[in-house]
Amino acid sequence: MTRKIAVIGMGNVGGAVAHQIVATGMVDDLVIIDERTAKSNADALDFADAMANLTHHTNVIANDYEAVADAEIVISAVGKVSLQSATNPDRFAELEYTSTQVKHVARNLKCVGFHGKIICISNPCDIMTTIYQQITGLPYNHVVGTGTMLDSARMRRAVGHALDVDPRSVTGYNLGEHGNSQFTAWSTVRVLGHPVTELVDSKHLDLDAIDEDSRIGGFTVFKGKQYTNYAIAAAATRLARTVLEDAHTELAVSNWHEEFNSYLSTPVIIGRDGVLARAEFDLTKEEENKLAQSAQFIRQHYAEVDPANDKVGSEA
Repeated sequence: MTRKIAVIGMGNVGGAVAHQIVATGMVDDLVIIDERTAKSNADALDFADAMANLTHHTNVIANDYEAVADAEIVISAVGKVSLQSATNPDRFAELEYTSTQVKHVARNLKCVGFHGKIICISNPCDIMTTIYQQITGLPYNHVVGTGTMLDSARMRRAVGHALDVDPRSVTGYNLGEHGNSQFTAWSTVRVLGHPVTELVDSKHLDLDAIDEDSRIGGFTVFKGKQYTNYAIAAAATRLARTVLEDAHTELAVSNWHEEFNSYLSTPVIIGRDGVLARAEFDLTKEEENKLAQSAQFIRQHYAEVDPANDKVGSEA
């Protein structure tokens, strides 16, 4: 069998994801789809021109939903980042537009009989992940969002910078919504052999400032170049590789929580069958309350675009 991934949405994020897949030889076949067919056709040709100078070969197929049917993974990067405001950052600014696009993509996936795993990058991530699962009817554990995998990376970068260590030497997670209600669960964060909370005084750490940095880090990047792409592409491709390799890696991704009736991010074990198990942590009472509040925030906004209340018919 060949490895096949489809990237749907070839904007700045989708393009960065597709480039990383091709450059690293992650798969044998890559399908790229965008409503701007000229753009994805041009990307396909650009990748073909790159092949002679790469150490891997990837077959690239453009704008063919039928080719997605047997893909192992679909990565959703549809969205419209230009709807974001540099002065008033809010991922929910994309809610109406992106939910319409995601419903269309999800119906197409269902129409062609796609039965693999979905990784959602599209914002607001937790809501778009929910829409994909609800419309496709795929098992909950086969549909995930990158969620706070990126926020956790930003936190680890900030902690590492404060302590002059590699961010890969920091462990721990940001939880909840990939958005304004997410938070750093400091009870999970360890570095230099200690819980980070034990280092606050001796290392002069400002945990509130670090938490804020990880929460708004993406918008800091956005202000500089009007989009973000490299960090989220790294998160998405790592998650996809974890699935392909059946690696059983613990990652903080947006996954279904029956107790909250919502997708939101907590650490889970990821493998070939998607979410395999949930990692258990002893969160503080304050952290538990923040997680519940974040879930409530997601549910409230999801009600605005719930496919069950959608008047638009199925599309092929």
